[in-house]
Amino acid sequence: MQEKLQQLSFYKWLIFGVVGTGSFMATMTSSIVNVGLPPITAALHTDIPTAQWVVTAYLLVITSLLPLMGRLGDVLGRRKVYGYGFIGFTAGSLLCGLANSIGLLIGFRVLQAVGASALMANAMAIVTSNFPPQERGKVLGMIGTIVALGSLSGPGLGGVLVEHVGWHAIFFVNLPVGLLGFIGVYLVLPFDRDMRRETIDYSGAALFTAAMVGFLLALSYGTEWGWLSVNTLGCIGFAVASFLVFVAQERKVEHPMLELSIFRNWAFTAGNLAGALSFTAMFTSTMLLPYFLHDVLSYSPAKTGLIMSAFPLMMAITAPLSGSLSDKVGPGILTTAGLGLMASGLLITAKLSSGSSLLAIMAGQALMGLGNGMFQSPNNSSVMSAVAPRYLGVASGVNALARNFGMVCGTALSVSILEYRRAASLSGISQPTPAEQTLAFMTGYHDALLVGVFLAVIGSLVSFNRPRKAVPGRT
Repeated sequence: MQEKLQQLSFYKWLIFGVVGTGSFMATMTSSIVNVGLPPITAALHTDIPTAQWVVTAYLLVITSLLPLMGRLGDVLGRRKVYGYGFIGFTAGSLLCGLANSIGLLIGFRVLQAVGASALMANAMAIVTSNFPPQERGKVLGMIGTIVALGSLSGPGLGGVLVEHVGWHAIFFVNLPVGLLGFIGVYLVLPFDRDMRRETIDYSGAALFTAAMVGFLLALSYGTEWGWLSVNTLGCIGFAVASFLVFVAQERKVEHPMLELSIFRNWAFTAGNLAGALSFTAMFTSTMLLPYFLHDVLSYSPAKTGLIMSAFPLMMAITAPLSGSLSDKVGPGILTTAGLGLMASGLLITAKLSSGSSLLAIMAGQALMGLGNGMFQSPNNSSVMSAVAPRYLGVASGVNALARNFGMVCGTALSVSILEYRRAASLSGISQPTPAEQTLAFMTGYHDALLVGVFLAVIGSLVSFNRPRKAVPGRT
């Protein structure tokens, strides 16, 4: 069956369809669950801090396992790991929908996240290895479109399912898509050839996971615990110690989980650094804008969702175009200009006030989406073209890690700045009036987004100094 499919002129696009299915499902699930947290909290008789672990555990596991899953794809075969990713994700989704306690739900979300990490870490590697270099920008741009559509459809679909079916449905909806994706892996994806007989550095993976969990816990809960508290400083200290031991481990083992020498390639390092900065900057707005629209402007959830859809919609339109263009002109100009536009959109969003028009709000979101779409596709193409073919899995995993790490940092940074500036504005006021509370919120909101503008500008400068054309490293 597969041999017949490989003879088709559009066979590579069948491969793209399978990879796109996994990318869409993993992205949609990341955004669909937030809508279901309130009914989950009530139905499973728990509280908000505990229910939040349904999201936090998923994020921690994915971010921690991405490099390992990329490495497993390089060694065991990307087809095999991607197929296992579909199995784990689909099984986790089924069990999540059947869970009758918050502890079981969180545990099954971990299984779901293991599968999702396998999908995320190997998606771009599979696409890159099956498309010629002159088409990589275009096809990676189309992956960017699928990611944007997944983010766009998640909250809306989740709201409908929760309201008319129940919270279990936000997990069950993955089942037919997951089964379809696994069938696609079995029938369509080519078998990996010339796989290396190398050992897997599981001790290095454990050290990296420990470092990421410690650091992400500090970032996620630093505001709640206090940044100088024993819990926060303990997590940071544990993360630093684990990471230092991890680096020492990777330097001495014959087959490390993460080949540190690939970071000597500036095109690879610059692309991942710029990517992390872009997502950190972006999530200052993604986190705080809904609170501004709801608490300050009193917009309904439906109107808020419509406004914020301008960002992924513009990204979905722009990403394939910028990807195709980068195949001709290289990544430097497009990534630099894209982050410049993102910084401009963030600046417009930072300057919003209680009297801002709907047009101004939508313009800021559209400009950010335009800039992000212009940046992501050429940047992903540059990163994946900067490494030798045998390290495509690791490169794909690191690229996804940079994205997730930026999301966590942007969320934690924006909340920390908001709460610090709001508390400073209200210090000495025992019973603040609604106007004083709004003013305090706006002070923190403006400062947090201005930090996002600064980070986007730094990312733009990093992109400006990357090589015009990525040259694969020898390692």
